[in-house]
Amino acid sequence: MFKILSSLVFVFFTISSYTQNLQLVAPPVMGHCDMKEVKIWIAAKSLGKLSVDYWPSANSKDVKSMQVSIDNSEHYSTIFTLSDLEPGTEYTYTFKGSSDPNKYTFTTEALWQYRTDPPNYKIALGSCAFLNEEKYDRPGKGYGNNYTIFDSIAVLQPDLMLWLGDNVYFREVDFESKAAMIRRYMLSRTNPALSKLWSSSAHYAIWDDHDFGPNDSNGSYIHKDWSLELFKAFWPNPSYGGPATGDGITTHFAFGDSEFFLLDNRYNRTINDAVGVEATILGEEQIQWLILALKSSRAPFKFVAMGGQFLNTDAKYENYSTYPSERNRIIELIEKNNIKGVIFLTGDRHCTELSELKLSNGNVIYDLTVSPLTSGAYDNSKENNTLRVAETIVGTQNFGLFTFSGKQKERVLTISIYTHTGALAWTKDILSFDVKK
Repeated sequence: MFKILSSLVFVFFTISSYTQNLQLVAPPVMGHCDMKEVKIWIAAKSLGKLSVDYWPSANSKDVKSMQVSIDNSEHYSTIFTLSDLEPGTEYTYTFKGSSDPNKYTFTTEALWQYRTDPPNYKIALGSCAFLNEEKYDRPGKGYGNNYTIFDSIAVLQPDLMLWLGDNVYFREVDFESKAAMIRRYMLSRTNPALSKLWSSSAHYAIWDDHDFGPNDSNGSYIHKDWSLELFKAFWPNPSYGGPATGDGITTHFAFGDSEFFLLDNRYNRTINDAVGVEATILGEEQIQWLILALKSSRAPFKFVAMGGQFLNTDAKYENYSTYPSERNRIIELIEKNNIKGVIFLTGDRHCTELSELKLSNGNVIYDLTVSPLTSGAYDNSKENNTLRVAETIVGTQNFGLFTFSGKQKERVLTISIYTHTGALAWTKDILSFDVKK
């Protein structure tokens, strides 16, 4: 699993550069970590180079080094990869050249397959993180508040945090300016309220409309190439789209005995009532990849992350029910292929709820919506979602925590929803599904 020393949070420190110490402007953000590699994001005030030293924490003499260049003159940030690692090993790394270097640690994933039961681990999740900036916000009371929620997440020490979209909110002044979009990202990375969380776990992300473009934006957004470029620059995900899925941010990773399928619900999206244009959210390439990847998975829990609600039957706002043909097709493909253990993870709606669909073959599809983190909250209890699980609505700021435990064939997923103060709102256990051997 992945840990970073929470006591080593920093905002500014110096490291060697071309001619002088290079000043980093935010905590490093850890991304994808597997058995052999880890990705790390950093940003600086200027161009420069630094050396990263890393070693197994138990053997400080086995030091490896790599050179990292910060050479993007627009956002002065980079994502680098530490490789040649060993499974299940804690590593320490530091930025060589600092007058007072901070040390960070991470632990690579264990090689447990065919050897032991799966490890126990914890995953945090949430969406809709609005950070106020009065001069560019709409008039009136600030839309974002209760920033202490980020510390409430960090104190639970999740192994990773999954950001379910609207992770930053582009404003009207940002939509036509790439530099302004970069600035919006940097305001999030440098906000003191987030410092502890950035340095307490690994981070994975998808996007939704507000960190893609304007409100309710779709594939017609003219600057979606900027959005994609910046998502790649700021989120150290395993990959971003490709031959199997088409353009966008789609990716996949495994963690413990779970698999995560991160979807792009914006890049190929069309308007659902445009004459002569096929209504789609995901696009055909992505749908085919998703079904084939789910069918190929041996994981007891298969998490499908996307920005908007999938199961909610109330066809309003941006719920997938407003694209009924494509929604029904995906459900039918999951059922016909006898795919078990599918749990959609969604955000967007500024409220939290769990939906459950029982298929005719006995399998179950879940949709856990977790929203918002700091944005304005909404109580959707009057919506006619016929698949809602009773007593799972939370209409205030909140986040989710998954805890995985149990022997290999007796795995238990415990879903816990917490308020911004860290108080438990509700909890539910889901037992693992019988998968192919």
